Amino acid sequence: MKVYVSADIEGVTGITAREEGRKDHPDYAEFRNQMTRETAAACDGAIAAGATAVTVKDAHGTGRNLIASELPVPTRLIRGWSGHPFMMVQELDESYAAAVFIGYHSRAGSGGNPLAHTITGAVQEIRINGGAVSEYRIHAMAAALVGVPVVFVSGDRTLCNDVAAFQPATRAFATKWGEGSSQFSLHPAEAEAGIRDGVREALTGDPSAARINLPRRFELEVVYRDHIQAYAKSFYPGATQAGSHMIRLKTDDYFDVLRAFSFLL
Repeated sequence: MKVYVSADIEGVTGITAREEGRKDHPDYAEFRNQMTRETAAACDGAIAAGATAVTVKDAHGTGRNLIASELPVPTRLIRGWSGHPFMMVQELDESYAAAVFIGYHSRAGSGGNPLAHTITGAVQEIRINGGAVSEYRIHAMAAALVGVPVVFVSGDRTLCNDVAAFQPATRAFATKWGEGSSQFSLHPAEAEAGIRDGVREALTGDPSAARINLPRRFELEVVYRDHIQAYAKSFYPGATQAGSHMIRLKTDDYFDVLRAFSFLL
């Protein structure tokens, strides 16, 4: 059984301010280590469930955060960014039985995490078929393109509520919750244990129950914080400006949506 793990940092235990996830900040090392420990716990859970191959995508910032030597054998790590439209699930394909998202966070325009955003801080909201989407939803739908179910997600409680609303069969584990610039986190060891056990249980159950059926048509709306961005990005092929801060794109292929993100965000 092959398992794919995508790891971000804004949803790991303890991290509260955006600068703590930046390499030049003195607190970065602490949260880089926690991102690594939570990712390693997910890998351990997958291996305990019978995974014979685990691929990890370092999906935060530069894509060069995780400490490879602290991940268990036989984990393989993808660092950096290729530019492929699958973004945070780069190299995911039909050979994987399931995917796991670690350290994910609530979407732009929502509360529950001071670090809430969707891909970039330049957007106020991203909507697909009228509903605002998080990085979890964007990449769970990318996984659905290759028939891979996302069976487990860890991150803030607002994100976990989003997961439950979108695909109740996906197990979600909340590492923290809060409002404004404040956050209430689990003890790191408790979070790691919850992730390890949750991934193992999700994979020993029926992963196929978490599959997503993609709609036939997609209407992408990107709401920018800066109206200048909306005007400039409206020249992307197929896009139209639908307000001073928003552009819209319609397609019947979700890969077109993912490809558009490479140029619109």
